[in-house]
Amino acid sequence: MSGADGPARPVLGVTTYLQQARTGVWDVPASFLQATYLRAVTNAGGIALLLPPQPVDVAVTRAVLDRVDGLVLTGGPDIDPARYGQPPHPRTNPPPTLRDDWEFALVTAALSRRMPVLGICRGAQVLNVVLGGTLHQHLPDAVGHDGHQLGDARYATTAVDTVPGTRTAALLGARTEGECYHHQAVDRLGDGLIVSGTAVADGVVEAFELDPARHGGHWVVGVQWHPEERFAEPRLFAGIVAAAREYAKGSVTA
Repeated sequence: MSGADGPARPVLGVTTYLQQARTGVWDVPASFLQATYLRAVTNAGGIALLLPPQPVDVAVTRAVLDRVDGLVLTGGPDIDPARYGQPPHPRTNPPPTLRDDWEFALVTAALSRRMPVLGICRGAQVLNVVLGGTLHQHLPDAVGHDGHQLGDARYATTAVDTVPGTRTAALLGARTEGECYHHQAVDRLGDGLIVSGTAVADGVVEAFELDPARHGGHWVVGVQWHPEERFAEPRLFAGIVAAAREYAKGSVTA
């Protein structure tokens, strides 16, 4: 549907944190999200709708997804390793059980609807685990360095080679750079996914997507870096906004 100002702006559901937060004199449990995500969605032509973690059942998930055209899974703490059949590593965060439950339910339902999904950092890991994949719980153990997470809220800039013929390569070109802050990463890839980008320095999987040979035009991309941190780099967000606009034209609920 188009209006006087052009195509309708699709609504993207964007997941949030739920943890202790301080603002002014208050120190309380709160749902929050860095404004960089919101700016990235709106600058790309979408409408951001925040989806805070909450108790979930089938009816709740259906009601939420009925109101959005695409899903953005944001960064955050480590997924409970029990979800991919492993005991916790000493460096793995305590599990954010409510957020895990919420995001796993949203992703499962979104995939069944063929809704566009963009997973960012933790969000990419959620996508991989929902589809049966596993994670390196502490990446320095696998690659021998901590260059993907410098600590102290400092992003590492990682060069990524994309895989020719993938959606990621079409959006970003043969090589791109991203701001990384992850100590975990894909180990075994989930069912139906293909690698679409690897770190130049060490081969770590930095991007993946649904295999078009098996899933047609379903737009699902996961990246380990933080594209929302580069305001001049809107291509991944432009990609999901375009896919969400198409989804909205022919949306069929599950």
